[in-house]
Amino acid sequence: MSAGDAATITLPKWSIVLPAIGLVALVASWGRDLNAVLLVLVCAGLGGGVVAAVHHAEVVAHRVGEPFGTLILAVAVTVIEVALIVTLMSSGGDKAATLARDTVFAAVMITCNGIVGLALLAGSLRHRVQRFRSYASGGAFAVTLALVTLSLVLPAFTTSSAGPTFSGSQLAFAGVMSLVLYGVFVFVQTVRHRDYFLPDEETAAHDDHAAAPSGRTTLTSLGLLLLCLVAVVGLAKAASPALESAVEAVGAPLSLVGVLIALLVLMPETVAAVRAALRDRLQVSMNLALGSAMASIGLTIPAIAIASIWMSGPLVLGLGGKELVLLALTAAVGTLTVVSGRATVLQGAVHLVVFSAFLFLTVTP
Repeated sequence: MSAGDAATITLPKWSIVLPAIGLVALVASWGRDLNAVLLVLVCAGLGGGVVAAVHHAEVVAHRVGEPFGTLILAVAVTVIEVALIVTLMSSGGDKAATLARDTVFAAVMITCNGIVGLALLAGSLRHRVQRFRSYASGGAFAVTLALVTLSLVLPAFTTSSAGPTFSGSQLAFAGVMSLVLYGVFVFVQTVRHRDYFLPDEETAAHDDHAAAPSGRTTLTSLGLLLLCLVAVVGLAKAASPALESAVEAVGAPLSLVGVLIALLVLMPETVAAVRAALRDRLQVSMNLALGSAMASIGLTIPAIAIASIWMSGPLVLGLGGKELVLLALTAAVGTLTVVSGRATVLQGAVHLVVFSAFLFLTVTP
């Protein structure tokens, strides 16, 4: 393919208009109480931002190749998610003491059960049986379990500080270890064993028939992707007071706010993972889901460890008994899924049932 062929690939107009709508909605709603009109505008901006973000992520991924494309989307979303968590914690006082724990745990459950389950179910319904590289996804799942255990399970059992919290030194250790472990995984995924995380040769060869975008188009898509993610996360923050009011109105636990924020922020990865599975690229779906889980923990914990230096109030990280049981079930089910390297409707249904149980028990603990 010549450079001229690549230059003919242009972005559709809607992929440029939708990020602009999202930013307009963000500016119009920022710092204001949402009336009916603003709420509709925020919802439209969120939906448009998600659709456009997925499109631009696919453009970038097609240019840079896997697994860099999924890594860019996962890290970009997580960096902005971390900024959102820290912002909400700094302005929420004691009421936000559990926000980081609830949001990170929700992200783990959404990615490891919700996104994985939807991708497995959608892909298997179309292709009956799908295959992925168990040694790649198994390693990613092992890193995820290690990160969530070090960051969210151990605080419930340590004794240096009162309650399910870390002492200052323990939080610093957890933050450093999270960064180290996530950094090692990224090195393995992108350098040392990059081929482990690629789709199978037949699928990759089929995808290579599509012309790659030019460098200019790719940079444009990258910039628009970041704008989309800023709009999505910013609109999620703008909608958070309405979410809190709705949660209080129905008498649901405050932890539901963290779950709803995580659901909104992770919509781009969810849509991208399902679309990849429908194209019989289940390895890409697994890269997205598990990569997002690792990034959520590996980047959030160090960030809040640093932010805790100037933030007052407690920082509750330890999970409760119900959450520990759900995490143990996720570990068992996820291990059995990735070990086989094959996916059918059954695995997708099991993951979605566990995810449904997490949502139900969040509302009715």
